[in-house]
Parts: sequence; C-alpha cells; structure tokens
Amino acid sequence: MIEANPAIFGAATRVLTRAEHGISRQSISSAALRVLYGLKESGYAAYLVGGGVRDLLLGQRPKDFDIATNATPDQINKVFRNCRLIGRRFVIAHVRFGGEIIEVTTFRGSDGGVAGSANGDRFVETDGRILRDNVFGNVEEDAERRDFTVNAMYYNIEDFSVTDYADGLADLSNKVIRLIGDPEKRYREDPVRMLRAARLAAKLGFSIDAASELKIAQLKELLHEIPPARLFDEVLKLFMGGHGEKSWHELARLDLLSVLFPDLKPANLRANKVFLEQALQSTDARIQAEKPVSAGFFFAVLGWPMLQARMPDKPTQDQRSDAIDSVLGQLSRIIALPRRYAMQVREIWEMLPRLFDASATRARRILPNPRFRAAYDFLHLLGSDNPTLKALADRWTKAQLPDANLDEVFGQSAAASQLQSDVPGLVLQPSEPAPSEAVPRKKRRRNRKPR
Repeated sequence: MIEANPAIFGAATRVLTRAEHGISRQSISSAALRVLYGLKESGYAAYLVGGGVRDLLLGQRPKDFDIATNATPDQINKVFRNCRLIGRRFVIAHVRFGGEIIEVTTFRGSDGGVAGSANGDRFVETDGRILRDNVFGNVEEDAERRDFTVNAMYYNIEDFSVTDYADGLADLSNKVIRLIGDPEKRYREDPVRMLRAARLAAKLGFSIDAASELKIAQLKELLHEIPPARLFDEVLKLFMGGHGEKSWHELARLDLLSVLFPDLKPANLRANKVFLEQALQSTDARIQAEKPVSAGFFFAVLGWPMLQARMPDKPTQDQRSDAIDSVLGQLSRIIALPRRYAMQVREIWEMLPRLFDASATRARRILPNPRFRAAYDFLHLLGSDNPTLKALADRWTKAQLPDANLDEVFGQSAAASQLQSDVPGLVLQPSEPAPSEAVPRKKRRRNRKPR
C-alpha cells in the first residue's frame, strides 16, 4: 500500500494498487467502463466512486455505478451524445447505454458556504440546508463533500488504483457507518442523509457511528422540510432494494418511521406486526430472486394500519371511501405518492370487501377480475397471524383450482357470515354493497325504425 500526501481530513490518504484491492474490471458494468474510458480518452480524469467501489471491495455486486470527473456538465455532454443533464440543486449528467444509466458528476468544490448566504453557484439556507451547489473543485475537495467515509473511495481508471480519502477502509473493516465531518452540519446541509444512514446500515449490516446516530435523534424533524417527491425516491430505495425488512426495523429503532409516517400509530403497528413483516420479507425475497415486485402493493401494505385507524368495525361504503381518500391524501402530502400507485392501492382496498361472504355466483364474477389477484395476495398476508382470514384465503385458493366446484367451496353461507363477524373494519354493512357489486343498469332497448 502506498502512502500519499495528507488529505484535508487530517489523516493520510491511502492508495491501494491494483494488486492490493482486488477489484476487477470484469465486475464493472460495460456501460460504466465505456463512460470511464470515454472521459479518459477525451483528456479528463475519471473515477468510479461511492457505493460502487464500496460494494466491490466488500465482494458484492453493485446495483449502480457512479462516476466522478473533472469535466464540467457541459463538457460531459459534448463527450457523450447519449447524455442528458438533470437537476438544479446540483447538475448531474445521465449517460444512457441501452437500459442502463450511468450517473456522472463533476468534482464538487470545498464548502465555504455560510448559512443564509449565496456564494456564486452555491446557496445555503439560514438553517444550513444547501439548496443549490454547483461549485466545482478537485478530487480531494469532492471527497470531503461525500456523505459517509465508506463512500469516499475512488477507483481510478488511469492506473486501476483505489484512493481512500476518509479512512473508509477502516470503517469497512469495523462495519461502521460514519459521516464525514461534523454530523450536525452535514445533516443540516441535507437531512436525507439520516435516511441514507439507516438504509446503508440495514443493507450492509453495519452499525451507525455513535456521534452520527446521536444527531439523528436531535435533528430528525428536519425531514419535514424535504420536498415530498424526494422523500418518495428515498422510500423506494429503503423498501424496494431487497433489504426492506431490515430498513423498517432500523427506521423504527431510530424513530424515523414516526417522522416519515406520523399516522402509523404504535397500537396499529403492534396489531399488524406479523402482517407487515411477512409483506416485507416476501418483497425482499422476490427482489433478491430478481422477480418483479409491485410498488403499489407495498404502499397498500404500508397504508393498511393507517386505514384501520380511520374505520369503524363495520363501515358504510361512504365511510370506507372517506377513509381511503384520507390515507391516500396523507401519503401524497408526505411522500408525493404518484397517481398510478395510489390507484393500485385503492383497487386493492376496494376489492377486499368483495372477498367476504362470496357466493358461487359472485365468485364467478370476481375470479376473472384483473384486480382479484392483488387483493387475494393481500388477504393471504392478512391471514399470516389471523386464523379467520387464513381460512377465508384458503377458500379462495381452492376456488382458483382448475377443477374447483364453486358451489361446494362457497356453499356454506353460515361459515362465511362467521368470517365477517370476526374481522372488524373489512366488511361493509350488509345494506350497502360495494360499488363494483352494485346491480348493473339494464341496457335501454333501442327502438328500431320501421322499414
């Protein structure tokens, strides 16, 4: 290992040669290599950075490959015809090769920002939050601006070395997530770093440094100032990355769940503990097996305890609709839940009452419905720790068999009525059918003109 010049962090920068770090270019995606070599051949410095280097050093397959360079966004745009510049807070270049997008950023400059002031292309709010940050610098300054020490390592395509600017190798060895610099200042610059710390700890099985964790408890309310659309992206990364269950427990441990979703009351969470854990485990298993998952289904699971808290035991259709509108409105305000996902959530919740006390005739109408499968899967999860719901889900399982006799499966109406009485909040009042079960309007007969 080569000792380089002291870095701005106060510790010696460590440079690992190709033989010492073991990262092979065969482990880097072809799209990322094309960007690295494209920048190098155009005369610019090019480094693989962040989570990509971290995961490769840990022997894991990175999900994304990010690149840092001394080329400005406009210069990157000239090198790659398939490039698109995005962002206002900090301009980023997205270079697309087929279905893969490589994120390329220009080295960020040293801090120098004072709260409540503008400095060229950097603007810092009075509370310390950075709203605009397009001041460029060199690789050492860029490393200082990284969030965590384990993300401040750079793979140089020039000589295939890895440079560790913030003692990230030691933290990788000790399994610690540590902020670079003063934790309070870094959280105030960008409160989303609290969520990233939780996500990284869950993903890697690491612990959060004591100083970094202490400030989360003191500053977590700053997350309310983050735009909802940005929080939505972070929620997807937390729960749709293959480690959702661990992320959930880490957020609960840090008391960040109550900040993100204030309507998730402790009593409702306890009542749905097994249901939520089963849903998260199932989602993680599908993602790790590279099977498709539905974000809409996940948000139906997430919002279920909120919906239960708003409904009486046997709601009318109007009460149920009002409760659904209230929950979806709350999710839209907090995390800007997209309309397409909100529609999927509504369809699942509105289909559920139709699965109770179903006759054979009604079952024949429900089974071909494209919304049935999601509601059926949801019911199966609800039955994880509820024998009554499990019995109902098993009935619908039998109904889907090729040789199922629906008259036998749904012939015992008394048993179905018992299922209703044991499950509060799911069943509509008998006098008010669900909208999708309403009696269809008869077609008007068209009077034909006489010949």
